[in-house]
Amino acid sequence: MLASILALAGIVFLLVSGRYFPRAQPDLQNGNELKIPVLLQDQDPDPDMAEFVLEAQSGQTNFLGSVMTDTLGYNGSYLGPVLRIRKGEKVTIRVNNQLDFPTTLHWHGLVVDGEQDGGPHQGIQPGESWNPTFTVDQAAATLWYHPHLLGDTADQVYYGLSGLIYIDDENADQLNLPQAYGQNDIPLIVQDRSFNRDGSLAYRTSMMGVAAGDTLLINGTINPYLNVKKEPVRFRILNASNAQNFAFRLSDNSRFWQIASDGGFLEAPLIRRSIFLAPGERAEVIVDFSKTKRSDVALMVGKSAIMAIRISDEKTETSAIPESLTDIEPLIEGNEPRTRVFDLQSMGISGTINGKSFDMNRIDEEVNLNETEIWIIRNRGGMMQTGGHPFHVHGTQFQIISRNGRPPPPQEQGYKDTVFVNIGEEVAIRVRFTHAGLFMYHCHILEHEDNGMMGQFRVS
Repeated sequence: MLASILALAGIVFLLVSGRYFPRAQPDLQNGNELKIPVLLQDQDPDPDMAEFVLEAQSGQTNFLGSVMTDTLGYNGSYLGPVLRIRKGEKVTIRVNNQLDFPTTLHWHGLVVDGEQDGGPHQGIQPGESWNPTFTVDQAAATLWYHPHLLGDTADQVYYGLSGLIYIDDENADQLNLPQAYGQNDIPLIVQDRSFNRDGSLAYRTSMMGVAAGDTLLINGTINPYLNVKKEPVRFRILNASNAQNFAFRLSDNSRFWQIASDGGFLEAPLIRRSIFLAPGERAEVIVDFSKTKRSDVALMVGKSAIMAIRISDEKTETSAIPESLTDIEPLIEGNEPRTRVFDLQSMGISGTINGKSFDMNRIDEEVNLNETEIWIIRNRGGMMQTGGHPFHVHGTQFQIISRNGRPPPPQEQGYKDTVFVNIGEEVAIRVRFTHAGLFMYHCHILEHEDNGMMGQFRVS
């Protein structure tokens, strides 16, 4: 069956961020085994504490088989290891910058004080280290980490500086979900990249000011395949592209269950046949292969098969899909909650929020600690703008109240830290900040962020 899908090889057109661009259909039938990021070892024997070391470094990676490509990574040549931490743990992370240029390291989705957030104010110079310490006080979720250096976030991420964070808690332990890392609990870091003829990465921005690749990578693997057993398999999907939206589905259009979004579990599994993720967004899904009669299926983005899933006859009965996952308590605002409006506008590569380009020396908003507010994000479009903006808020997990005046769809009713706002749309969110400090809000199209579509707020 998969062979018949792949027989459609040739040039296809993939709709991404409202644009079409040509790309060759990958040869998944004779592909490369999917790389699984390593789990970083906790160096602290105390069960209530965790200590990790991350080395930002340069290296070379074999993507294409015949040549080596200059790349960046953490503790390796491309991407980084998975950090697995628990709610209630005190975590210390030593970040060593072995690069020849400054960097930072932002914990995307982690609720911590501003000094530990890793935004543009926490720069790490070459040869220096940064040592954030924090206590994990949020529920189980799939988060990620990446640089956040002012003006240089996009290219540092493009060349490989990204990785995943897993948060575990007691509720997740009791749900009997697939949790054998790399076996039935699979991380999928999805990116688009382009290569020059000599095999080097081609970081180029278009007339729209964004870097759109013509080759899809999963965990740094081109044309990947994954071997699975006949059992439920959990996929933790991250859109780690600089600018491209992805719509994921299975080649046979079979159903699967979404169990989590950015900030953790939905209240109950949600039956889906496709999932849309903008840059920075995550989703956890379960595909039940236990009763399938197929031997293979493909993971698709648009019309392109991006990963072959090969299903063995071996069966296990280690997990199930629960009826309920968690209870999500709505954030309650006061009698007269503070309401703020954020108008996003772009023109080519540059962008503004509320008519202002980012200034490190300007505080755009003053926010009170532990007060629930309503933020309204509006996409006002702009010259040469063809797509929406994924709006990311640091230091919190928020709840979507409405999209264009209507209740959000079920997949957006969990906690979020990034929300896609299309041209002409208005999204209202309910947000509370439980940690003090200086934080960012911005478009997560990284070239837009680097070129001014970002603001900062102080929580006190």
